[in-house]
Amino acid sequence: MSRWRDIKQGKAEETSNINIEKNSSTVPCAPVLSRIKAFITDTFLITTPVLYIVIYLVMGSGDIFSQFRLEGWGLILGVHFLIIMIFWLRTGQTPGMKAYSLKLIHNTKGKPSILSLTIRYFVLLISMISIFGLFSVYFRKDNKTFQDIFSNTSIIEFDS
Repeated sequence: MSRWRDIKQGKAEETSNINIEKNSSTVPCAPVLSRIKAFITDTFLITTPVLYIVIYLVMGSGDIFSQFRLEGWGLILGVHFLIIMIFWLRTGQTPGMKAYSLKLIHNTKGKPSILSLTIRYFVLLISMISIFGLFSVYFRKDNKTFQDIFSNTSIIEFDS
């Protein structure tokens, strides 16, 4: 009881694993190189198998995929979206993020909502298409990308 009173009166500071305050600039973002490594790892572990399964098992061949490109990419992105959302909702990490000790958090609450994660995923797709979106991390001192800003989330480093 005494500890609570000391914190309330400002005599002691509250400690926590992840220091998240109302101001989003205080959330320490992970380094860019770690995020890129995690993205490349996820590409090989998640995206590549989904591509092969859709192109060769579902569509039948590359020729059929090229004829029905819109449907093929719709299937690929739909399955990829579901897999990534499952990882983000369960643990806040994809396999690549886990390999480099990164975690996805909401800037104010800790665990992001489904809406925040959906916004993050689709803004990430748009960001990957635009050249400015890929390099947006270099224009900010806090290493936040477009998807971090729009979804109010951050990728942080943590100790397992």
